[in-house]
Amino acid sequence: MKIAYKQILWSICLIPIFYFFIVMVLKEAPYFTFNKYTHFLATKPDAILDHWAYLPNFFIHISTSLIVLLIGIFQFIPSFIQKYPKAHRNIGKMYIILILFFAAPSGFIIGLFANGGLSCKVGFCLQSIAWFLITFFAYIEIRRKNIENHINWMVRSFAITLAAMSLRTESYFMHYFLHTKPIETYLTVTWLSWVGNLMIAEIIIQFKIPYKILFLQIIKTLKK
Repeated sequence: MKIAYKQILWSICLIPIFYFFIVMVLKEAPYFTFNKYTHFLATKPDAILDHWAYLPNFFIHISTSLIVLLIGIFQFIPSFIQKYPKAHRNIGKMYIILILFFAAPSGFIIGLFANGGLSCKVGFCLQSIAWFLITFFAYIEIRRKNIENHINWMVRSFAITLAAMSLRTESYFMHYFLHTKPIETYLTVTWLSWVGNLMIAEIIIQFKIPYKILFLQIIKTLKK
């Protein structure tokens, strides 16, 4: 009963992430009218919008990142992993493939065209590199059957996956509560959204709260 209670609490904690996924679907749907002046794209000069690499990678990035966010949620629901270990493995493979071959590389390319100058370009490009490497390490560890290390790296990977959620939440807080200027907000959240998430992930990993307790039994499931 104690473990089941913690599983329920952990699953409830994932509800805001699922809600954010729904919000992002609604926000990103207009982009797929393929009007290059839609929302965020309207802030880009024509020289960037007409560049052969930008728009294709922009659409690859926003679509695959949404899928990764959704399937990542299920990878952190203990009861789902225990009941459907095969589905967990298949979804995990999809998560890794989408990040390594689509979301992270496309994120790096569009990061080269980021607004906000060199600091933002470096921030977004480093985020994509970290996302790629950390996810790759998670893959290596599961191949080696190092389940605990695999879980740790996946926690870090999903932390970066959630950077889009953090960026928007932090932007809202800074703008409406700290009254920062738009450029100050943007320059800050470019880095804070993913570096901050990684710091939180590391605290969770190092202090073993509370996911470690839940995943002790799942380790046995994944070894089967």
